[in-house]
Amino acid sequence: MLIDYHTHHVRCGHAVGTLEEYVQKGIELGLDQLGLSDHLPLIHVDPATYYPEMAMPMEELPRYVEECLTLKEKYKHQIDIRVGLEGDYIEGYERQIEDILKAYPFDYVIGSVHFLGEWDITDFRQTHGWEGKNRLAVYEQYYDAVQKAAATGLYDFIGHIDVIKRFGFKPEEDVTHLENAALEAVKRHGVAIELNASGLRTPAEEMFPSRRMLEYAHRLGIPITVGSDAHQPERLAQYLDQARLMLKEVGFSQLATFDRRKLVSIDF
Repeated sequence: MLIDYHTHHVRCGHAVGTLEEYVQKGIELGLDQLGLSDHLPLIHVDPATYYPEMAMPMEELPRYVEECLTLKEKYKHQIDIRVGLEGDYIEGYERQIEDILKAYPFDYVIGSVHFLGEWDITDFRQTHGWEGKNRLAVYEQYYDAVQKAAATGLYDFIGHIDVIKRFGFKPEEDVTHLENAALEAVKRHGVAIELNASGLRTPAEEMFPSRRMLEYAHRLGIPITVGSDAHQPERLAQYLDQARLMLKEVGFSQLATFDRRKLVSIDF
């Protein structure tokens, strides 16, 4: 069973390729399931004055979902399309996020922490935000947000759970306790995580999460899915062969898939 549950497309502004191009690439690669999961529109900053090309405009969201559903039907005999969304967790905006998510028939929603306030810690244009900051304090704030995201009940799995390491900014102090606490919150609230292979092409040079975190997630019995986080069709399923190999080495034998917000475990 070959799946990829984390993809981005031209609507979000910082990716290329149409949804149909991703579907056609998925068929070419022999994927059994393809998750379409573009970014939730910005809700806590003004898109007109914030950094450009961060997420699809709000008026595009219904068109995105409609196109996903159209492609799901069009290609149903060739590939199983799952309609998803990567929904930022923004503390204090839980009600607004919930209202948006309830309005559409998603198969799954990825809960990702990109923002600490108005600072997107995953945006290469905003790495200056680390200047003068206590790195441990940033990590504490980030993992606190991950725990809160898991507790909301809004998300099916947590995306790139240790993406805070993306650009190589790490505290001198050990942060194992923060990582473990986040995973324990995920387990406590019945959420899954993903092994996001895109970390291999970032300064972090390892997947999200690390092998150590994967091993702890396995011990806790947390369900796991996989995603390439592709932002262009050519990167669809990139490194997922390595991701599956690592999962098997750690001891995972099943992947989490999602159908109308219900988790379905499959052997791989």
